[in-house]
Amino acid sequence: MSYPFAAVFREEIAQRCAAFPRVACEAPELKRAAVAITLVEADDGSGETAFLLTKRVPRMRAHAGQWALPGGRCDPGETLEETALRELQEELGLSLGRENLLGVLDDYPTRSGYAITPVVAWLDDASAMTLNPDEVAYVRRIRLDHIGQEDAVEFETIPESDRPVIRLRMGDRHVHAPTAALVYQLRELVAGRITRVDHLEQPVFAWR
Repeated sequence: MSYPFAAVFREEIAQRCAAFPRVACEAPELKRAAVAITLVEADDGSGETAFLLTKRVPRMRAHAGQWALPGGRCDPGETLEETALRELQEELGLSLGRENLLGVLDDYPTRSGYAITPVVAWLDDASAMTLNPDEVAYVRRIRLDHIGQEDAVEFETIPESDRPVIRLRMGDRHVHAPTAALVYQLRELVAGRITRVDHLEQPVFAWR
């Protein structure tokens, strides 16, 4: 399946996001956070649509060296969309407005006490991207058609939980929940399916 980076596809995803029956987490004890799933043109000359995935610097206090979507904890008074756009600007130097937003997907509760909300955005030109060296070591553009392949998603069982652990294979590496769960829901939405992901488990090393 091909997902060309074009106005027609943008409108298709915007319509699916608008019609998406979002499920919000109603657990007041969880801290609120938001991440940006930013759709951009792939950087390999294919003309395909991709999303931005960052690798956190190894010296960070939490989840150092892990692959993650740009995002972070909501500041007091911020909406989820405002948090996602602020974090995108702080981490990657990209200033997007509300006109770039396509929609909001389900909350994902984490083992570390957060409810993470993915905000989907579209960016026609990512050439102004500038990495924040205190937070981001590297950024990759992951093509939607690659994560749409059947073997890109794996589910495991572990003795510590009765919930399935999700892994996304991205090239020669694996990405785990919560990022994997959020991206998996986007993948399903792109394919025209509504798939819940809050039951998907994180690996044990992420339980803190």
